[in-house]
Amino acid sequence: MTDRIPVPTESQEQQALFQWARIIEPQLPAVGMLYHIPNEGKRSYAGGRRAIAEGLRKGVPDLCLPFPAGQYHGLYIELKRIKGGRLTPEQRDWIDALQQAGYQAQVCYGWRHAADVIEEYLGESG
Repeated sequence: MTDRIPVPTESQEQQALFQWARIIEPQLPAVGMLYHIPNEGKRSYAGGRRAIAEGLRKGVPDLCLPFPAGQYHGLYIELKRIKGGRLTPEQRDWIDALQQAGYQAQVCYGWRHAADVIEEYLGESG
């Protein structure tokens, strides 16, 4: 019998990140601007067509912090689980395009990595 600790899902990682954000917001008020871009999930055929008509774009990063810091206009994060998360070609293309447009855009593996990136990013703002 093996006693493997289950790897948190991407959803669990993201929920943990937002719990951290609520706790740290008094020290880093800009974290209150962090939001999730609901661009994933299974949909019915009709729901998928409607989402596309409403602007759904394949590969858009999961999180956005629309707060300028240092040389950047804002921060985008593609959040992956600690193990097993893979970047799609569309996600890589979005990250590259956002970086070229003056945003910091990163892939983070787990909520703690994302929290570290956010803290470092906001450290550049002041």
